[in-house]
Amino acid sequence: MKPHGIITLSRFMLEERRRVRKDASGAFTELLLEVAFAAKVVAREVNKAGLVEILGLEGGENIHGEDVTKLDVYANNVFYNALDHMGLLCVMASEENDELIEIPDRFPVGDYVLVFDPLDGSSNIDANVSIGTIFAIYRRVTARGKGTVEDLLQPGNRILAAGYVIYGSSTMFVCSTGQGVHGFTLDPGIGEFILSHQDIQVPEKAKVYSVNEVYYDKWDEPVRKFVDHIKSGAADSGPSTARYIGSLVADFHRNLLYGGIFLYPADTKNKNGKLRLLYEANPMAYVIEQAGGYASDGHTRILDKTPTDIHERTPLFIGNRNMVELAEKFIAGEM
Repeated sequence: MKPHGIITLSRFMLEERRRVRKDASGAFTELLLEVAFAAKVVAREVNKAGLVEILGLEGGENIHGEDVTKLDVYANNVFYNALDHMGLLCVMASEENDELIEIPDRFPVGDYVLVFDPLDGSSNIDANVSIGTIFAIYRRVTARGKGTVEDLLQPGNRILAAGYVIYGSSTMFVCSTGQGVHGFTLDPGIGEFILSHQDIQVPEKAKVYSVNEVYYDKWDEPVRKFVDHIKSGAADSGPSTARYIGSLVADFHRNLLYGGIFLYPADTKNKNGKLRLLYEANPMAYVIEQAGGYASDGHTRILDKTPTDIHERTPLFIGNRNMVELAEKFIAGEM
C-alpha cells in the first residue's frame, strides 16, 4: 500500500515494522535510524568541508595503502561515536580500521553487527564530486559477549539490512531491509530524511556501462572481449553509453535509477580485484538484488561468497541481471 503525505524515514521504518515484523522489539529500527543520524552529521560537514579546513589529506594511509583524507577520518569517527554506546551492536568493522572495532567495556553489547565504508570515493572530495557511505547490518553468530571476527565474516546472503548514503546535489539515504529498496532524500530545512523513491526497481534496459577503461590492457582477455561487445552495441538491450565517475556510490546510484552495469574487474596489479567484499561489494549486491538486479565476481554470486578476511578484495560486476550474466558467460568462455 502506498503511503500518503510526507513520510519520514522513522515513520516508514515504524510502519514497516508493524506490517512485516510485528513481533520485533524495535532495536533493529533504532539501529538503522542511528546510522541515518550519523549520515546527517557527515552530510553537514561534507557540505561545508572547504569552510572548516577539513578537506585534503590527513597525512597517512589506511590498511589498503590508500591516502586517508581528513574527511575520511571525521566520517569514521562520527559513525563509531554514534553507534558504540547504544547496546545494539556486538562489534563493528570499517574500511578505515586495520582490525575489528570492539564495543568499549563501559557499554553493553547487543545482537547486531555493523560493517561500513564511512566515505567511499573520498579521493574526489576536493573536486566536489558526489561521494557516499556504504553499510550493512548482520545478526551476530556468536552466542554472547563481545563480537568476534566470526561475527564479521558472514556471507552477504545473511545481511539483514544494507544501503548507502550519497552526498551530492542532495543527500539521499537508500536502503533495503529485505522488502525492496527505498530512497529517502534529506530535507535540510527540517533535518529529516523524506521518502522520495519508493520501491526502486532497476529499469529493464541497461543504458550505461561504467568501468575505468584506463586499465583495459591490464584486464584478462575475456573481460576485454565483454567490454568490446557491449561498446559495439551488439548486446541485446545493452548499454548505449559510457559513464564513469570513479565513486562507487555515485556510479551505482545512477545505474540503479537509469539501468546499467558497473564493473571493476581484476587486473594484473589487483589480481583479486580492488573493491572490498565486506564494506562495498556485499552491501551493494544486497541492494541491487532487492531492486531486481544481480552482482557477481565474474564467476560467483557476490552474496554467496564467505569472506576469509575483513579486508578481503573482490572483482565486481553489478547492475542489470542480463548484463552481469552476459559478463559471466564471457569470462566462462561461453561467448
